[in-house]
Formats: sequence, structure tokens, C-alpha cells
Amino acid sequence: MSALRGVFPYLVSPIASDGAVMREVLSDLVDHLVNAGVHGLTPLGSTGEFAYLSNAQRYEVVETVVGANRSRVPVIAGVAATTISDATAQTRQMIELGADGVLAILEAYFPIDDEGVETYFRAIADAADGRPVVLYTNPNFQRSDLGLEVIERLSHVDNIVSIKDASSNTGRLLSILERTEGRLSVFAASAHIPACVMLLGGVGWMAGPACCAPVQSLALYQAAVSGDWSRAMELQRPLWRLNELFARHSLAACIKAALSLQGFAVGDPVQPQKPLDESARDDIAQALRALGAL
Repeated sequence: MSALRGVFPYLVSPIASDGAVMREVLSDLVDHLVNAGVHGLTPLGSTGEFAYLSNAQRYEVVETVVGANRSRVPVIAGVAATTISDATAQTRQMIELGADGVLAILEAYFPIDDEGVETYFRAIADAADGRPVVLYTNPNFQRSDLGLEVIERLSHVDNIVSIKDASSNTGRLLSILERTEGRLSVFAASAHIPACVMLLGGVGWMAGPACCAPVQSLALYQAAVSGDWSRAMELQRPLWRLNELFARHSLAACIKAALSLQGFAVGDPVQPQKPLDESARDDIAQALRALGAL
């Protein structure tokens, strides 16, 4: 597989009230995004509510995405666990289901030291059997973060190819790029301004907003790739309104509300999360209209 780059929407996980994966609407969303021109798909990121799903639900989500995608773009499936045994079992199953690579997430209840964190991600990379691994770090929600020294060491693992850093610390992204010297590419997260990340040397955007604004996200990416930074910032400003709303409200609830406004019946966030109230939905609708996405 060629190097990962471009716009990879974090897909929602449409789950019915009885816990069933709503495969038809998820397949329709995959078709919509691929036809819009996205460069890849990422099920089971934060927007995919991985922390609220059983492994059986996770596997069904990935199986559905892989089937609907029909090998058109890379599918990078989220793997998240508190133990190495669960993480490696998930990784092997995701590959068995047809995922092209994995997004590796550490869920820690008790804090884990650097050695334990590094061992966890190395084990996932080994279980991926040569497929690309994207590191995901989000210190706002994780008890144990990937420190710069650990990231630098992991960048020497052949199939650990990228990182999505959701720290909101843009200087940290530049530190990662400098320390890893081209061995590890950087994707923007919703916590960062994608145009700025691309200016620093980032390779794209892995985030929920691209799920409901794929055309606009792709236009921003193309402007950045072509070096038209004036155009990139012109496109970035209305897109950033979505990020502001996602920071104010529950991320999955926002994306699911946005998609429902666009005609995708993806349902509510998994309980005990709550759907957005009417006022918040109105805010989302206004932001989508301003983008030309509604």
C-alpha cells in the first residue's frame, strides 16, 4: 500500500436501540464518502464511539465498512483495549475482516509507564503482520499518553507509519515531525486547525467533521497540497465552526446529528450519551448551511 495521506473521515457507528449495527445506513454512508472522493475510511475512531461498543459490535462495524467499500480506498480500523492480549486479538481480527491497517489506541484505567505504553503499541504493530499502523494519542481523554521519546522510538518500527495527535498542542506536532525525521507522518485531528497542520508538514486529516463535510474537507486538502494557503484559509474558516461545535458538545452526538440532518438515519449516540437538544441541532444546521453542506 502507498503511504497514507489525505482525508480519512472518522465514521460514526450507527447502533439501533437494541444494540444492532445498522448495516444499511452505514453502507450508504461509506458509498457517499467514497463517491465524494475521500482518500480512506477510519471506522472506530472517537467519532465511532469505540469505547461504548462490544468487540462483537466493533467487528460488525468494520465488516460492514470493508464490504461496502469494495477495496476502493484504504480502511484503517480502530483498535482500542486496556490489555495487550485484547489489543492484539482485535488487530488480528480486523486484518482477518479485510481492514488494510489499524488505528492503535490505548485505553488505560490505571496509568501506564512509558515502557508499558511502548510495549502495547509494539505488540499491535507485530500483530498487524506488516499492515500499516497509525498511532492515536489524545491526552485529554487518556490516562497514559504517548510521550515524545516513546513516539520517536516507535517511529523506527517499520509498519508504524503515521500518528494522529489530538493534543491540541500544535508545537507538539512540529516536535514529532522533527524528532521522527520523515519516518512518521502526521495527520490533523479535530483539536487542530488542519490547514496549519498541513503547513507544518502534515499529510492530511483524520477526523469526524470530514464525515459530514467531505467535499469541503477535500477542497481544503487540495488547496494545501497545491500550496495555495490563502485559499486553504478561506476554506478553513467556515469548516472551523464545526470544530468549535464539536468541542462544545459531545463529538459523536454532533456528527450523528449532522448526518441525520443530511438524510442519513444513523440514530442517536450510544447510551448513556445523550443526543443533542434542538438548540444544538440548530447550531449544527447553521454551520452546515454556511459550508454548503446542507
